[in-house]
Order: sequence, then structure tokens, then C-alpha cells
Amino acid sequence: MINTLVGNLGHFLVIVSFVTALVSSAAYFQAVQTQNDLLKNKSWVRFARIVFLIHGLSITAVVGTLFYMIYNHLYEYHYVWSHSSDHLPVYYMISCFWEGQEGSFLLWIFWHVVLGFVLMATNKFWEAPVMSIFALVQAFLASMILGVVIFQIKIGSDPFILLRDAMPDIPVFTKGSPIYNPNFVPEDGNGLNPLLQNYWMVIHPPTLFLGFATTLIPFAYCIAGLWLRKYKDWIRPALPWALFSGAVLGLGILMGGYWAYETLNFEGYWNWDPVENAVYVPWLVLVATIHTMIAFKKNNAALKSAIILTIATFVLILYATFLTRSGVLGNASVHSFTDLGLSGQLLIYLLSFTFLSAGLLIFRWKDIPGTNQEVSMYSREFWIFMGATVLCLAGFQVLLTTSIPVFNAIAESMGFLLNMALPVDQVAHYTKFQFWAAVLVAFLSGTGQFFWWKKIDRENLFNAMVYPLIFTLLISAAWIALGNLKNFQFMLLLSASIYTVVSNSSILVGLFKKKSFKLSGGAIAHIGLGMMLLGILFSSGYSSVISKNTTGRLYSTEFTNEMNEDNVLLWYNQPTIMGDYQVTYKGAHLQAKGFPHYVKKSALIPTEDPYWVLALENIDYQGKTYFEKGDSIEIYPENTFYEVEYRSENGRVFSLFPRAQVNPQMGLLASPDIRRQFSKDLYTHVSSIIDPAQEREWSEMEEHKIALKDTFFVNDYVVHFEGVTRMNSDKLIQLTSSDVGIEANLKVFGRDKIHPLHPKFLIRDQQQVARIPDASEDLGMRITLLNINPQSGEFTFGVETTQKDYIIMKAVEKPLINVLWIGTLVLMLGFGLAIYRRYTEFVKMRNKGLE
Repeated sequence: MINTLVGNLGHFLVIVSFVTALVSSAAYFQAVQTQNDLLKNKSWVRFARIVFLIHGLSITAVVGTLFYMIYNHLYEYHYVWSHSSDHLPVYYMISCFWEGQEGSFLLWIFWHVVLGFVLMATNKFWEAPVMSIFALVQAFLASMILGVVIFQIKIGSDPFILLRDAMPDIPVFTKGSPIYNPNFVPEDGNGLNPLLQNYWMVIHPPTLFLGFATTLIPFAYCIAGLWLRKYKDWIRPALPWALFSGAVLGLGILMGGYWAYETLNFEGYWNWDPVENAVYVPWLVLVATIHTMIAFKKNNAALKSAIILTIATFVLILYATFLTRSGVLGNASVHSFTDLGLSGQLLIYLLSFTFLSAGLLIFRWKDIPGTNQEVSMYSREFWIFMGATVLCLAGFQVLLTTSIPVFNAIAESMGFLLNMALPVDQVAHYTKFQFWAAVLVAFLSGTGQFFWWKKIDRENLFNAMVYPLIFTLLISAAWIALGNLKNFQFMLLLSASIYTVVSNSSILVGLFKKKSFKLSGGAIAHIGLGMMLLGILFSSGYSSVISKNTTGRLYSTEFTNEMNEDNVLLWYNQPTIMGDYQVTYKGAHLQAKGFPHYVKKSALIPTEDPYWVLALENIDYQGKTYFEKGDSIEIYPENTFYEVEYRSENGRVFSLFPRAQVNPQMGLLASPDIRRQFSKDLYTHVSSIIDPAQEREWSEMEEHKIALKDTFFVNDYVVHFEGVTRMNSDKLIQLTSSDVGIEANLKVFGRDKIHPLHPKFLIRDQQQVARIPDASEDLGMRITLLNINPQSGEFTFGVETTQKDYIIMKAVEKPLINVLWIGTLVLMLGFGLAIYRRYTEFVKMRNKGLE
């Protein structure tokens, strides 16, 4: 029976949230207009708060309703059917929530609710103008999931639409069809995208969308400042939020990079995909905004720059939303959302706030305070402006190329074809520009700190920089010599990165001596930046493939030259030398529910239900038996893990388990496994496998009649028949008193070890014969006990052979990549200290009644 109550409730709550956002925005607007009438002002503010509270409660209820539907597998709803399935763990059900456009919009709206409540509680003076803008943005976002049609115009995409309404043309929902059933509910859902079945997809999207949401706060303060003509006052309350936004958005981006590194097999963490770029650009501009806001505290010259960049950051977030959700990117991105018919609505959202904010800025421009004071090269403001300019230019370069599909779409809408194409090699294209931006940013972030903390002029500039420069040159020279670095550009980036670490470390030591630790946020953040650049330089520029094909043979003419050259073929249980390691493919494994490791596939017997298997033997791990022979085990069959054992020259042994899945729509989806060491990562992924869903082809059966203790030959192997053992009943094979079962004991002499095989022969009720063969994956051999002749004492064995199991694998060493991840943590620590400092300054001013 279809449950329409839940969906109707959810849709009603979405409408309530949209209406209350509009009403709250209007009420706060009226509060601003009546600020000279204290009684009316308080009345409007009180009303606006109540309405926004209702809005927040309705959004929270919408979130709860949608998750309830996913958790309870209500597949009559299109969103639930599209993104979830019965066998997903709860944490992946959470990922299902925001896999689709509607769910991700809802997550974004929810974060705005949380932030709105915080703003209402922390800053009463700015509450009305800021929340008026805040609630208006909420109304636009809520309209994206509204799902109503007005005058034949669709507004939003409804996450609570029924499957029969979303897909009316499929036969089961088509009147007159022989299988017509309007109450049809699928037994299972489509499932979660396999690439998103990763724990980072549980925490990365909420972090990223919190970053998106926080960019609204500095924007709202900025517009409120222009609106109330308080051109300077908005910066102090906005700065802590801008820092928080920069930290969270940056962390969200880096989480996405780490997810890509752990999950995708392009051997990196950043591929300059248009969706990645769409988030990277506003973050660069946001960081530039933060620096101009800090500079404003010392010089009015930065005020106009701070206003422009604050508005630009939010507009770029809206542009990123348009790019990724309108379908304009087409096939240019591997992970943009499909178009749900919201492109026009998204464009209105983008243009509305772009023109409103730009119009207000132009209208107030002449009134914004400025300065005629010339900015000296020896001033801190000059270096901050230089850094902000470099960041913005770097962002503009990325934005320009990423927007090529948009330019083509605009031209097409105007009646002519532009046919501009994205770069064939995106990584090379973006890197050749972003490389120089990185060098300049590293140099400026090292040098600018001296101007911030010291009074610098021509005379003492040399004294301030001499020791950091000497240390930088010594460390760089030693590193270049010992590391055999020959690329001049890499030498330059290495020196610039070391310089920013050394120079900011010297500033940090000085602050510690003065016991001014709370002022150290900027220096620590810049040290983190330098470490990140070092990690990026070496992990990307000096990664090395160790899985070289040294056989001289092509694996397949269908493979690219790179795949044939940079991959190694591993046969099951056959050691192969690869670089400094001896590697052995140890077989395919599966994940089992309640088991802390991986279970070897050969130890499991499939059943009719793909999610349940039987244990062929006891399943142990670290001395503990988790499953006994014959137990039913729940597994996750989508992914197979391929064990690769590494033996290093010093005798150290470890195993990696790269994952692969053969997806009908997406082909082979491979995820790496990574051996992490401080100096480098060993990155391993499979490039080709035998399709696990494909039936293995066996040769025609060859029969051998032999007596006890005899031998026979199979290819190059000798098989010795040791004897037979009477079978006892167990969980796998139930025997009655009238059943007889024997097990043959065979030894197959391989090249390096003996392989025991135990084919079984059963007679049930003295008449029904059952034969259970035994197979060796090592040998690609299966032996069946076909018959027993009691008179002659002969046993007839049937032998079949097949190709041995194998994988084709790639392994890459990525030096110093952990310096990148550690640098990320250091950067976040610097942001955290800066946030704490600026927020405490704001609180002090607020308590004095100045905010």
C-alpha cells in the first residue's frame, strides 16, 4: 500500500518553510524601516523572530521526514527509490539524503537555519537588516525544492514526489498496459552511487555546504552596512564569520580532495574538474576578502576592496551552484548534478542577487569612505593588496576556462555557435598558470608578515629578511642536491614554500617570546600553506610508478600504451618482483557484516540471495572465530577487495586490499588501498580484473580411473590419490542414517607446494548420487569424484581446468604527501586561532555598546 501521508506532510512543510522565509524577510525589512520608532521596531522584530522560528522548525521537520522515508525504504517515492536500497548501512543512508539535488539543497537550507538562529542570538543591533537578507536567500533556496506549478511554470523540484508521478510513462504506470498498477512499489531501490559509498561522503558534503552557507553571513553584513550607511561598522562583526567561512569551506574542499585520493583511481586528490573549480574559485576570493578586511583595520584604502570582494564571494557561490546544477556543464564534469529543469530558476537566483548587490554598491559608492593617502611599497597594506590581487587573478584564470560551456550556451541562445572546447589536458592547462600563482602567494605570505609585525623601511628591510633568506637558501640547496631535483620551476616552488615556512616560523618564535600566542593565527596558517605547497609539489611532481611492465609483452591491444607499460600482471598466488618489492596476488575478498576484516571469497558458498552466503570453513581473525563452517553470513556483494601481499627487501610483509566493482552502467570502478608512511604513500589500485559476475569457463572433463595410492597427470602437475575418508554430518551437508558419504584425499604437486583437494561422493537413501567437486584457485583445476567400482577397487575422477585468476594492478609511490595533509591541519589551526581572536575583539566591542 502506498504511503502518501508522509510525502504530503513533507511537501506541506516545504511550502510552509518558503512562505515563512518570505514573511520573515519582509517583517525584518519593516523592522529596519521603523528603527526610529522603538515600539514598532520591537514589534516587527518579535514577529519576524517567531516566523523565522516556524521556518526553522518546518525545515527541521522536512529533513526528518525525508530521512524517515529513506530509512524506512519507502520506494513509492522517487527520491528514495533513486538514491537508496535495502542493504545500505545507516551511515550510507545519510549519504543518500544529499546525493540528489533536492537533498543537497535541503542540507544547505538547514545550515542556514542553524546559522540564522546563531545570528539572532549573538548580535541584536545587526539582527534586523542581516536577517532580512538571510531570510530572503532562504526563500530563494526553499523555492528550489518547492515542486509546484504556477501558470504552467514549474518552481522547484519536489523531493516528496511519488514514483508514479515522476515516471508516468513506464508501463506499470501507463493506463491500458497489461501490467498497469498505480499502486506498484518496487521491492528495492536503485542504490547509492558506488563512488559515494565512502565514509568521507558522510562528512564531506555537510562540511562543504556549511562552508557554502557561511559565505552568506559576511555578504549579509556587507549589504546591511551599505543599506544602513554604516560603511565601516559591518566589518568587525563580519570578520570572524569570514574567517570561519574560509576555514570550513577550505576544509570541505580538502575533504573532497582526500575523498578523491582514497576513492578514485586517478592517483591524485585534485583533477581540475569543473565542479572542483567552481568551489575553489570562491574560496580563493574569500581568502582575498579576509585579508582586505584585516587590512581595513589599519587603512581605509582597503574598505572598497573588502566590500567588492565580499559581494563577489557570495555571487561566485551562486555561480558555482548554477554551474553544477543547471546541466550547462553537460559531460564536462564527472560529478555535476543532472538538470532537473531548474536552470532558469537558478539563473534568476544568481542574477537577482548579483544585480541587487551591484546596484546598491553603485548607488552608495560615492558615500563610501576612502583615502587619498598613497600606499607605500613598505606598508603592510601594499603586500596585502598584492596577495589579494594574486589570489583573485588565480581564481579568474580558473573561472574563465571553467566557464567555457557557459560561453557556448550564451552564444547558442543568441543564435550563433562559438564551439569553444575545454582543454584536452586540463591538469596541464590549469597547472601552468596556478603554479606561478602558488610561487607568488608563498613569497608574499612569507614577506608580508614582516611588514605586518614590524615597521619596515629601506634601512631595516634587509635586516628583517636576511636570516630567513639564508636559512631558506641553505635548506633549499641541500634538498635540491640530496633529492636530485633538476626541474627549475620545481626548485622555485620548493624555495618559495620553504621561505614561507621559515619566515613565518621566525615571526611565530617572536610572538611566543612576547607571550602573544593569540596573535599567531596568521603565521601558523601561512606555515600550513607552505607545508601544503611542499606536499603538493613532491606528491604530484615526483610521484613514481613502480609497477612497470618489464615482460615486454602487451596485456591487451585494447589497453592504452600507458596501461600496458605502467601496470603489472599478477597471477593468483604467484610471486612477482615489482621494484623493491615481491608482490603476490592472494585472491578476492568480500566484506561481511559483523566481521572486522575481509573474508576470502573462496571460503564462501553463494546462495540464491546475493546478500547471503554460507561459510565453507571457519572464519577466524586474530585468533577469534567469528563464523563457523556452515554459518549463514550477510555480505556486501557490490564491492570485491583484491588482496595484494607486499614483501620488501628488508623482510617486512604487509597486505593491501584495493577495491573494485563492475558496474553495469559505469564499467570497472576501482578504488585504491594505500600504505601510509611518513615519507611517502604506496598507492595501489587494480586496473583490470576477471569479471566476477561472468561464469568461469572450464575445459571439457577428462576422466581418470585409478586405484588407491595411484597417481595421474593433469597438465604439468602430478596428482596422488592418498585414500578416502568417511564423511560426517555438518552444517553444510546433512547426512541421515541411510546416507553414505566419502571424501577423497588428493595431493596435487605444484611448482612450489602441495595442494590438497577433497572431492566428495554421496549416496542418499541408497539410490540418489550427489557429487561435490573441489577446486584449486592456485592451479585453475577442479576435480570431481565421478564413480566408485567396489569390485575392481577403481575410482573414476573427472578433471576440468580453467584460466587462473589474475589482476592487472598499478602501484605508485607518492613522496611527502602526508606533509600536505599535516599542512592542512596546521592551516585549520591558524584559522581557528584567528577566528578566536577576532571574535573576542568583537565581543569586547559589543559589550561596550559599540557594536
